Amino acid sequence: MPSGSSQYETRAPTAAAPVPGRSTSPVPLAENFENGPPRLAVEYRPAAALIPFAKNARTHSDAQVAQIAASIREFGWTNPILVDGDNGIIAGHGRLLAARKLGMGDVPVIELAGLTEAQKRALVIADNKLALNAGWDNELLGLELADLGELGFNLSLTGFDELEIAALTSAGTSGLTDPDDIPETPEQPVTLPGDVWLLGKHRLICGDSANAADVERVLAGVRPHLCVCDPPYGVSYDPSWRERFGDGEGLARGKVLNDDRADWREAWALFPGDVMYVWHGALHAATVASSLEASGFAVRSQIIWDKTRLVIGRGDYHWQHEPAWYAVRKGKKGHWAGDRKQTTVWAIPHRKSDTGHGTQKPGECMGRPIENNSSPGQAVYEPFCGSGTTIIAAEMTGRCCHAIELNAAYVDVAVLRWQAFTGQAAVLDGDERIAAARAGGVA
Repeated sequence: MPSGSSQYETRAPTAAAPVPGRSTSPVPLAENFENGPPRLAVEYRPAAALIPFAKNARTHSDAQVAQIAASIREFGWTNPILVDGDNGIIAGHGRLLAARKLGMGDVPVIELAGLTEAQKRALVIADNKLALNAGWDNELLGLELADLGELGFNLSLTGFDELEIAALTSAGTSGLTDPDDIPETPEQPVTLPGDVWLLGKHRLICGDSANAADVERVLAGVRPHLCVCDPPYGVSYDPSWRERFGDGEGLARGKVLNDDRADWREAWALFPGDVMYVWHGALHAATVASSLEASGFAVRSQIIWDKTRLVIGRGDYHWQHEPAWYAVRKGKKGHWAGDRKQTTVWAIPHRKSDTGHGTQKPGECMGRPIENNSSPGQAVYEPFCGSGTTIIAAEMTGRCCHAIELNAAYVDVAVLRWQAFTGQAAVLDGDERIAAARAGGVA
């Protein structure tokens, strides 16, 4: 058949002529090749010249062919097509379809000319079935997928779909406790400033989200594209925070308390990603928006959390909602992964905080942004961890959270909360002797 033809034919198997004194069943290689199997040689042949096996029982959907094509585009040819001496395909029918989809002229092949007809037909089946007979260590697989996702790799190139990845990288949507259960805040924290806790695949540092060294330590080389946070607007967080970073033109000063203006652009500047959800008190909406704009982000939407019941206050009106800005770095994409039915009003029942942390959110307030703008296994950044709500939301959705919390007592709460929810033990990064001596305080 002409090599330049745009069509290819399929060839039916031909019966092998019986040889006196020899079985037509496959025979050991040692009997086929006196000096062992021949060395394999890869060569390139026109894709149009290759002839698919007419009785190939293996099927390839359009979606699966697209996956193979994406793999070839990403990794190159890693597995040549196996052919017989007449260009008949023994293994690699899907790869040929992918090559044609990519418009490739020549493809790599290995010729297996020494096989009997029966062996060729058996290998067409065995090449597929033997691979299917292998299994997975799901725990190791989940860890690998989580690590790749944290590095920002496109996990669809592994061949797993999003549901499979979510199942493998997540401990599940439920834990051992109510995800919104909060341990009591300790009077004497076990955590010390600078401590980094490893909560399974998550990292939590007792540090300052406006300190480049602390951010670098908690990210550990990872660059999350999504930040979901609840800065302490309207609560007493750290009276001396701003004095450590100089004046800064246009920044609000002093305690973040009640109606005082606050501006966290120093923290935004250290976030390496492109997408931010920032919860805040409604009276601070303009300040938050201007700080995001000044940091290179464009506000795309305002999310309204409808608490479904009022929160008693001193004002004439009792608050029943809280806003969040959804912002994307200018010139970048939003990495949208949600459906097209979502609105800007989220009715999520409010549960009164038991921690004393003034802006405690239900886990769903952090979980929805995570699911809408990231994929399972990817990293999420939380620069104001508080009691660990974003960590729990990341655990439930199969993401990896890198979190920072300035208050050591809240770090203890987040560690205890994660341990109770997962049944796993947190590990203090660094000196194992120190970790062992202090682990009892957060166990």
